[in-house]
Amino acid sequence: MPETRRSENPAPVAPISAAELLELGREVLRIEADAVLSLVDRLGPGFVQAVRLILDCRGRVVVSGIGKSGHVARKIAATMASTGTPAFFVHPAEASHGDLGMITPEDVVIALSNSGESAELVAIVPLLKRHGTTLIAITGVRTSTLATLADVHLDAAVEKEACPLGLAPTSSTTASLALGDALAVALLKARGFSAQDFARSHPGGKLGRRLLVRVSDVMHTGLNLPKVGIDSSLADALLEMSAKGLGMTAIIDHDHRILGIFTDGDLRRVLAGGADLRSARIADLMKHNPRTIDADRLAAEAVQQMENLRINGMLVADDDNRLVGVFNMHDLLRAGVL
Repeated sequence: MPETRRSENPAPVAPISAAELLELGREVLRIEADAVLSLVDRLGPGFVQAVRLILDCRGRVVVSGIGKSGHVARKIAATMASTGTPAFFVHPAEASHGDLGMITPEDVVIALSNSGESAELVAIVPLLKRHGTTLIAITGVRTSTLATLADVHLDAAVEKEACPLGLAPTSSTTASLALGDALAVALLKARGFSAQDFARSHPGGKLGRRLLVRVSDVMHTGLNLPKVGIDSSLADALLEMSAKGLGMTAIIDHDHRILGIFTDGDLRRVLAGGADLRSARIADLMKHNPRTIDADRLAAEAVQQMENLRINGMLVADDDNRLVGVFNMHDLLRAGVL
């Protein structure tokens, strides 16, 4: 019978204490933090030139890299695209097989390679140069092929990798990513990119909702508006509050101008004071001149005002203080603003 081969057991893992694990993690963070800090003093005219080249770019920014640098390049492209600089990622190997057609002479290419000798990137550089495309290189070696052929080189060299074997890209990728973020933020500032601009690129996220949703998008209007006249009784006001289910009602004059507001909290105080619900008049119990907000204001502003005033709902008024809407915290929650 043929001899049966036994599978070899994996080598036993050396025991390591919790303290050693913590110290290892802290050491990695220290090494990577030092790598980023070392970039500060090396940042110079080349960085300014790179920013100006991108600002003057009539096309788009194309970011490329392979391996771990490719992952960093994708993130840099995504950050730029979401902060006002149109950008996308192109894989250098795919570029040699047709994707180079995605790059035009009006574009700016940012190429990432720690060694500056990545074969896939170096192979397409002559074609980019012949094309007239501007090239910015981020490498860890100033004398590398990629660095010397680039129009601008940004130095991302690190003293050592955080990997104890010195093999896995760790500090070097962190440094490249930090330089990419520095470019993106400088471009954002130079373009005057605002929080509202950012929200337009992120309509599906919570930030987008906070910066795009307006009071007019969440307020109740028309027949859903809780309102009673100044001559109404407390009982009338309670019926209106119950029918509309918003925990409050506006008190208005014959021209729909806001005179006051009455809320569930006011009702509790009235009951505690022993008021007669049948004979009491709303004009004697309402809060006069309540805080209002314009329908065009951001819902996030309404949240801030309501939190400061410690109230659960607000009336919406036009320029003549006429009632046009009402909303409460539940409406803001449903809209995803809170």
